[in-house]
This record gives sequence, structure tokens and C-alpha cells, in this order.
Amino acid sequence: MDTVARQFNVLDFGAIGDSKRDDAPAFEAAIRACDESGGGRVLVPGGYVFLCSPFALCSQIDFHVEKGAVVLAHPDESLYTVSAFGENRSEGTIWIRGKDLENVTFSGDGIIDGNGQAFMGEELPDAYELKPVTDVDPRPHLMLLENCRNIEMSRIQFQNAAYWGLHFAGCRDIHIHDLIILNDLKIRNSDGIDFSHCMRGLVENCFIESGDDCICFKNRREHAEYGPCGEITVRNCKLVSTSCSIKIGSENVDLISDILIEDCEIARSNRGIGIQNRDEGSVRNVVARNVRIQSRLFGKVWWGEAEPIYITSYTRPTARTRDGAFRFKEGSEQGEVGSVRDILFENVDCEGENGVFVGASEESLVRGIRFKRVTVEIRQTTRFPGGRFDLRPCDETDFLETGVHGFYLHRVKDAVLSDCQVSLAEGVDREMIGDFGSADS
Repeated sequence: MDTVARQFNVLDFGAIGDSKRDDAPAFEAAIRACDESGGGRVLVPGGYVFLCSPFALCSQIDFHVEKGAVVLAHPDESLYTVSAFGENRSEGTIWIRGKDLENVTFSGDGIIDGNGQAFMGEELPDAYELKPVTDVDPRPHLMLLENCRNIEMSRIQFQNAAYWGLHFAGCRDIHIHDLIILNDLKIRNSDGIDFSHCMRGLVENCFIESGDDCICFKNRREHAEYGPCGEITVRNCKLVSTSCSIKIGSENVDLISDILIEDCEIARSNRGIGIQNRDEGSVRNVVARNVRIQSRLFGKVWWGEAEPIYITSYTRPTARTRDGAFRFKEGSEQGEVGSVRDILFENVDCEGENGVFVGASEESLVRGIRFKRVTVEIRQTTRFPGGRFDLRPCDETDFLETGVHGFYLHRVKDAVLSDCQVSLAEGVDREMIGDFGSADS
């Protein structure tokens, strides 16, 4: 694609870039011209702040945001009418969208800003208050690409998502590299990247900071027609999360497999790497190696109790809540949960306020778990009380009160620890963490 020969500057289509007038019609006109010409570069020039309501992309596009340019989400909630999950209108809308596209590129050194704080309620000590939701939650996913092929994103800074950030559903062949994603650590659900029913992807050389999962793999029921999720690598990334830096689940109605995490650094996160299987789908063949994890405790708003590694398969609660029976199969009154197997953590150094947790509703669900050269140092960095593991959402109990352990196995068979070490840092307040142990099962 000759992007130089076919370039479409949004200023030439009526964009003003004064941060006040809605420039989305001009963006859509430039994108339409790009589409009608068979593809090219839509140029967002530097030196302007382009306020935009929702807009859609096209195939064969290089959406190029120059250094010094900002694309800013319009704060008017009434403009966001397209649900991110079809008939389920309670989990966000969409700002930038694309469906059934091929060859979509995001490039440049500019900023795409979801204006997340504009969609929040009062700022509280540990999180923003969420506004009441009736029929629809207007908070927009910063971007949703659905059933798209050949996607590349590089160098742009995405920030301030009001809900999920980069949301991919049913996409294939995705390459994300050299991105910065900065979401507010107090905004709930502000994931960095979500892969749902996606195949063949690579995320590398990125810095992601988010108030929910930095990178998440899942299979949502609303997009079940797109099949499994897998063959995705995350490498050489630095991650910070108020929730879980890299998570598999909790929504999983199919198979998630062949996930590789390597040469990554996780800092100041409520949970490091987590497998949180809660639906009938299964998880297999996950490898994490050469990873450093630093975990810490946060307030009760956030799931997690500073577990650096978390491998679980529990049935959802039967109560009809957002994380319970609401997600069961249609017509079902009882949830199902699939297996987690063939998981390897190798050369992983953990430092934080809790240890590794592996657990399941029954012993047959989690198996083939290998820890090879995994170190755990319990180090107190906050004054939040510890000594338990977070099982949410779970049909049994929210928390398992155990004291702090280096490794804790709950209803698990076929788990092997090889050349692993557990230590307790100097100055830890034993009354804060409870009893300390190296393993339990």
C-alpha cells in the first residue's frame, strides 16, 4: 500500500483541532475517502487536539497520529450508543470501532486519549465511584476491533480509557509493539489490552499501566461464534496494574491455549500473572519464563490479594450478579467450569506481600502445573492486612483465610515444584501477615 501517494489529512476534510468542536465528521470523511481510494494513510497532524465523538475505521488504513497530536474522546455520554457486547448493554459502549476489516495499522508518536475521568463519578481514595447504570453503561471502550485481520499498532500512546482500552474480538494476526498505554490506576475496568476469541498475536516492547488487567485473554459468551483464543506471545513488556497485570479469564466459554509470556517485568501490581477460569471453557499450554513480579496489596475494590502467581478454576456464584449467574449459559441455573492444565512457570522471581496460589473447586480441574526455579520473597510494603487469598468470583467463598504462604495449593494434584525458594524479608510485621509457611495443600 503506497501510503505516501494516498494520504488523507483530516484538516483537509474540515477538522479544526481546537479541542472544542466535534471533529468526528471530518475524521469519518477522511476515512471514507481513504476507503473509496482503496486504502491509504489517514493523517492526524501534530499541534492540534481533535475532540471526537465515536467514529469507525475502514480496511487498508494506516491511521497515523503525528507527534504533538491528540485525539480526545468527546465527554458527552449521550453520543455513545453502540454497545460493546451487542444485546448486553451493561458493559460499555465503543468510541473507535472497526468490524470485518483487513490490514488496519495505527502508527505515529501522538496520543489517543479516552478522556476516562469525564465518565467517572466522585474520586475516592482507592478508586473512582461508578455512575449508576440502568439500561446501558455509557462508558466507552477506547477501541473495539471485531473480526479483523492483519492488525499492527506501534509507537502511539493510548491513555485514559473509561472502560477497556484496546479490545480485540475474533481477530487474527495482531502485532502490537513499542506502545505506551497509560490508564488511570483508579478507573475500574480500564484494561490495557483484551484479546477475546483471538488467534495469532504478538505483544512486545510495550509499557502498560492500567486500573484493571494490563493484558487479558478471554472468550466472552457474546462473541462465542469466533471460537478459541490462543497462539499469542507477550514479551519484553513492563506492566503496572491495580488488578492483575496479565490475566487469563475470568470469562472463558471456549479454549484458551498456547500463551507464552517471557522476559517481562511486572511492578506494583495487585496480582502478577493470573489464570482465573470461571466458565465452561478450558485453559492449557501456558508458559511464563524469565519474568520478575512485584506485587502489593490494595483496597477491597480490587480483586486480588497480592498473589504474584494465581492459577485457579472455580465455579461462579449462583447469585444473579454481574460476576455470577448473569454469565451462565442461557437457561442454566448452575454454572460449569473447565480445566486448567499443562502450565509452566520457569525462572520467575516474585517479591511481594503474598505468595503463589493454586486452587480449584475439585482436584481434577487443575493439573500438570510446574514451577521450575521460582523464587518468592514475602516483603511487606503496605499496611493493608494480609494472610488470605482472593477466590472471587466463586460459589464457595470470596476469600480463603490461610495466613501468608510462599506456595499454597488448594485441591490440586499433579503439581511439581523444582528448585524453588521461599524467603521472608527483614522487618515484616508477622501480626500483619499472619502465620508464614512455605507450602500447604
